[in-house]
Amino acid sequence: MSFKIKTIAGILAKTIPTILILVFFIPDIVFASQSVNAKEIMRRMDSLMRGKTSFGIYEMTITDPDWKRTLRLKVWEKREEKKTFIRILTPPKERGIGTLKIGLEMWNYLPRVERIIKIPPSMMMQPWMGSDFTNDDLVKESSIVEDYTHRVIDESTIEGFKAFHIEAIPKPDAPVVWGKILYWVRKKDFVPLKEEFYNEKGELLRVMTFSQIKKIGGRVIPTLWQMKPIKKKGKETTLHIIDIKFNMPIENNIFTLRNLKRAEY
Repeated sequence: MSFKIKTIAGILAKTIPTILILVFFIPDIVFASQSVNAKEIMRRMDSLMRGKTSFGIYEMTITDPDWKRTLRLKVWEKREEKKTFIRILTPPKERGIGTLKIGLEMWNYLPRVERIIKIPPSMMMQPWMGSDFTNDDLVKESSIVEDYTHRVIDESTIEGFKAFHIEAIPKPDAPVVWGKILYWVRKKDFVPLKEEFYNEKGELLRVMTFSQIKKIGGRVIPTLWQMKPIKKKGKETTLHIIDIKFNMPIENNIFTLRNLKRAEY
């Protein structure tokens, strides 16, 4: 009897430490296997906001300490083919101005002088129509998914929503000027909440916030984007989505220089 007791005690002595190890470390193993891939978060966010194709009507309001104006835009995009077409509808002074981007090439059309101007790569970070959005912001020349490496810094709460806090660092040969971009992405559905843009010296240059999250175009997205430059007090640009449709067929003749010069809007 005593032999059996000693045997059982010996088995327990060897087994209990193993059980304890499993109890303490299995959660970490499971967590590691379920760890969130930062690049995948960014891919889902980008896909949510742009779809494979999109067509939308937007209002862009540019606010300066001395003036304010609002542009109404039509925007067509084929994300996978890297094609974007923008046409200004109002105000009358800017009506008909167009922007076309195909791959790495971009053009603006100025109807008052009936002239197409090709935009060189060096001008991609210049303001579009005097706004706080750059040419690159509007036509998505650079890719937040492919041109950056990503990591989840932490998880935080912003505007009452639980969010992934992600750092994006440009790859060495990527055609970007930002030294770093920080993102806050809502955990439950990958909706963007906030972005911070830093230069190569680590200085914060501008902040974009997203609000008025609602269902539009068959998906839940923020319909109001606000871009604020840090060093320009009283300056900001908002982009309001009036209507949008995703993943609809878009004819290729939209994305042509011939269409850029057309008078139909």
